[in-house]
Amino acid sequence: MLSRFAKLFVAIVVGLLLLSTITFLHPSSRTYFDPWSGELFGEDGMEQSLRASKSKAQPHAPILGADGGVIMSKLENATAKAELGRATWKLIHTMTLRYPEKPTQDERDALSSYFHLLSRLYPCGECAIEFQQLLKAHPPQARPHFPSRLSESDSTQTSSRRTASLWLCSIHNRVNERLGKEEFDCAHLDETYDCGCGDEPIGTAPPTNNPMDQEPEVAMMRGGR
Repeated sequence: MLSRFAKLFVAIVVGLLLLSTITFLHPSSRTYFDPWSGELFGEDGMEQSLRASKSKAQPHAPILGADGGVIMSKLENATAKAELGRATWKLIHTMTLRYPEKPTQDERDALSSYFHLLSRLYPCGECAIEFQQLLKAHPPQARPHFPSRLSESDSTQTSSRRTASLWLCSIHNRVNERLGKEEFDCAHLDETYDCGCGDEPIGTAPPTNNPMDQEPEVAMMRGGR
């Protein structure tokens, strides 16, 4: 029969073995959180930024209402349709000519969303239908298909002032082609649509002949029906 001392010794040994086993299977954490810097520090100096992980977890919020069908009804007045078309081409060409040379991702998203919203809210319903068809076939892409490969050579339609203005000019020329009009030279956009980007103040440049406006009865986009 074991003595009281022997029982105590055996109990201590068993307890130490259990403690060693638990420690081996579940090592204690060496990480700690710094409330001042917002960093999580771990072994071997490894650290992770909680702010960075939070920012990556939040996807870009879509623009509400940018997707959908045409809202406006057919515009019967041919004169109003033509005037509206010329004014709209002037607006959006000038907008792309004043667009930033190196836009941020937010600015690129804004430009793309603007054209999609315009295609829904354009006051001429049948014109808006054609515009939506053009955007579907030739979208103003705001984000590259492979973001990990994004570089200075990125040439999506909203990546710079040049790509945006040339993309819109190509859309305009597709309308001209359908209407049987002469193709416009996109290299002279800034001469036709004075954006005030040069040394000369806005409004002081001599008027130029706009070949896109030679037919007053032509609207921005006629439905082709």
